[in-house]
Amino acid sequence: MFRSLSVAALLACALPAQAEFSFERTSEDVKSYVESNLLGIFYHEFGHALIDVMELPIFGQEEDAADVLSVFLIDAFYEEEAAVQLAYDTAFGFLGEAEQSEDIAFWDVHGPDLQRYYNLVCLFYGANPDEREDVAQELGLPEERAEYCPDEFDQALHSWGGVLDEISVSGGGQSLKLQPLEDKGAAAQFTHSVMATELAALNEEFELPSPIDIRVEACGEVNAFYDPLNREITMCTEFTDELTLMAPQ
Repeated sequence: MFRSLSVAALLACALPAQAEFSFERTSEDVKSYVESNLLGIFYHEFGHALIDVMELPIFGQEEDAADVLSVFLIDAFYEEEAAVQLAYDTAFGFLGEAEQSEDIAFWDVHGPDLQRYYNLVCLFYGANPDEREDVAQELGLPEERAEYCPDEFDQALHSWGGVLDEISVSGGGQSLKLQPLEDKGAAAQFTHSVMATELAALNEEFELPSPIDIRVEACGEVNAFYDPLNREITMCTEFTDELTLMAPQ
């Protein structure tokens, strides 16, 4: 399956006149940046969901494993131009988070944002080093790290490739279920549409052993998370607002 980014363009004329001023007045470049980061965030949470429903053994931090899957899926599912755009936007998202954080929370389950930035760039470059040398250079990947990135990607392929092969089904299924949207704001509608497009494509390829619900709703905080008790991924609309403010102008 090869995907292209199109939701932002499709929604440019679809948002209602009464939508939230802070989001509906954003440029298409900003919406593209927000879309890319929403997908990166979703794939990270999807990684947590797969670890849970597939009962996968994890050696090390689960958050790191979910980050790896996010990059792996971007490389696997998207045409090269769209994949590169996703990688750039998601990397800039980590940089934006790093710039906003005065102190590094070394106790947190997530690694420092700058480390996640370099891990993303390394894995993405390592997936196709002949074609992505300019990406590595423009995003400042040191040569000392770049040398080992193809091996790092091969390790990710060995770990995650078999998992995705196991859930790949001819004709797909409907195990990823997007729940109805109650919030009528522009940010919520945009996020819901991004998820609807992506989940439709994933359902064409995969059938999970247990269904996963995906919700788009206000959470009272900038967040996205997987709930193993209810087996659902929540994409908080506050994240969309935050990404809009963080977007490079």
